[in-house]
Amino acid sequence: MDHSKAFTDRIEETLIAGILGAMTLITFANVVTRYGFNQNILWALELTVFLFGWLVLLGTSYAVKKGAHLGVDIVVNALPPQPRRIMGLAAVFVCISFSLLMLKGAWDYWANFANLPGTEGRWFPLGFEENYRGKGWYEVNDIPHPAILGWMEAVFNEGEEYEKIPRMIPYVVLPLSMGLLLLRFVQSGWALWIGKTDRVVASHEVEDELEEIRDQMRGEN
Repeated sequence: MDHSKAFTDRIEETLIAGILGAMTLITFANVVTRYGFNQNILWALELTVFLFGWLVLLGTSYAVKKGAHLGVDIVVNALPPQPRRIMGLAAVFVCISFSLLMLKGAWDYWANFANLPGTEGRWFPLGFEENYRGKGWYEVNDIPHPAILGWMEAVFNEGEEYEKIPRMIPYVVLPLSMGLLLLRFVQSGWALWIGKTDRVVASHEVEDELEEIRDQMRGEN
């Protein structure tokens, strides 16, 4: 197997598993300190909210890869193979166009927080902004800035010390997740083009898996 392809296929799984584990540990620790020691981890709630946002945004591309997004396929199932494939290609073209628009918007929102230029153009990027206001000094509300990230102060905050982490860190998931979403739709479109599949949403596979589980349960009984 191509190792680069295997790596990209595992991106969402690895990040989602890590985020779920971190959310569980942080929430558990906060409950213990609150009810066991009458204390509170001040940054726990904000960090958990950010992690949940990461989970949702990264989960969108993961669901595309698994064909797990909700969809109605009654019309698709009634069509012959070739029209079904054409409808699938049309659908994936719309999805890729949507992902490109979302990626542009996500980059434009995040870029200034990282002292980077956003793109020009209302719908499509026509170049990068020449005059923009860097917002690398913007911080979150509660999450303290770890010493290991002290190098960011010279790069993004003109040497001024950060008390909280800069917003560019949690917000980076916006362009990252939209880039992954675009990648997954391109992969889905390629699978349609070469005839590996005939639809974007594989809802019938869920039904097959449920039927397989029922068969296993009948066998055990």
